[in-house]
Amino acid sequence: MEVAADTQKQVSISIENRLELLLKRYKDIRKQTEYLCEPLEPEDYVIQTTENVSPTKWHLAHTSWFFETFLLSEFVDDYKTMHPRYAYLFNSYYVQAGDRHCRPKRGLISRPTVREVYDYRSYIDDQVISLLKEPPASNVDRMADIVEIGLNHEQQHQELMLTDIKHVFSMNPLYPIYRKRDVALETNIPDISWRNFDGGVTEIGFADTGFCFDNELPRHKVYLEPFQIASRLVTNAEYLEFMNDGGYDNPVLWLSDGYSVKEKENWKSPYYWEKRDDEWWMITLQGPRKVNPAEPVCHLSHYEADAFARWAGARLPTEAEWELASRSVTYDGNFVETDTYHPVPVQNDANTGLKQMMGDVWEWTGSSYLPYPGFSPLPGALGEYNGKFMANQMVLRGGSCVTPKSHIRKTYRNFFHPDSRWQFTGLRLAKDI
Repeated sequence: MEVAADTQKQVSISIENRLELLLKRYKDIRKQTEYLCEPLEPEDYVIQTTENVSPTKWHLAHTSWFFETFLLSEFVDDYKTMHPRYAYLFNSYYVQAGDRHCRPKRGLISRPTVREVYDYRSYIDDQVISLLKEPPASNVDRMADIVEIGLNHEQQHQELMLTDIKHVFSMNPLYPIYRKRDVALETNIPDISWRNFDGGVTEIGFADTGFCFDNELPRHKVYLEPFQIASRLVTNAEYLEFMNDGGYDNPVLWLSDGYSVKEKENWKSPYYWEKRDDEWWMITLQGPRKVNPAEPVCHLSHYEADAFARWAGARLPTEAEWELASRSVTYDGNFVETDTYHPVPVQNDANTGLKQMMGDVWEWTGSSYLPYPGFSPLPGALGEYNGKFMANQMVLRGGSCVTPKSHIRKTYRNFFHPDSRWQFTGLRLAKDI
């Protein structure tokens, strides 16, 4: 996902101030990545449990490769890479950037070692910091744009590192704990209420100052019929009602493709749930524990979210409806900065507005991931980030408990295949009026 420099609005500050801010953000974000790795042992860094899960070591190297490939190679004269084969090992899907090691076999690469990958990160850090302190004489704005892209790219991989290590730990019979945290035990949560929106013509897409990805552009008009959206996320208790009512076995509730996947994979509950002595437990980054009925349900596919919505006599909101509704909410929410690494129950307070729209779980929408009218990707390899994935995927909004707060926006468009479950994904209901 990249930002088109000719259409993105930049904050009106001097290039010197912008580079100073980028230098601080670069140091902070790179430090945060390594903070997230502190609980891990070297053996944890190298495991790949499925094709979708990348080893932590690969994430550390790939985010460094990104700065090397798209920034240093262009702006540092006679740049010398630390190792000529790192470009092959740590490219992900940028076809125009060169050959790539196959994704499903990233866990088979024992070398470079974890220590050597950290050495690679340090080498890249030294080069990038020097470049920001002594920028080139020309194309400084373009250089700054690429640094901004690289930082947002790294924040995406911070989230992926946590979702991936959760999957890795879930496969270990010892059920390792990532970081021990107190568990929110609240059970007294407000009932769902509904917020009405008149619909009509509105605009969606990025229109603020600062950074955005190219798939948030251009801002454009859409027409919406009047709709309602739920005041909070769907909880584990409500999802258990769906399960106990035979929701997984009722084909009337399911999209055809979804029912086929459910049958093939034998889905009976959300991902990471398991039955122990007639009680439901879940795997968390704090280890196994009983399912808390008050927490937002998490690790659902789009197919499961859609089936639940039908069972509840509702539907999933479109991404345009979600974006319109989100304009009234703040960015206060359960993000990675809270250090909980798990969705928490909604607060039963006097706030009668929409709750939990930011953080906790990514919210599936009913919208296919498609280009906005007039969308144009960047030329070259950077343009491969978003545009080529605009088929067979669904949009999610709002961020999750492992998303960096400084990374999310109300116009942010996440996207996954409808059968994906390993991400922190849940749902909010909507209805026609």
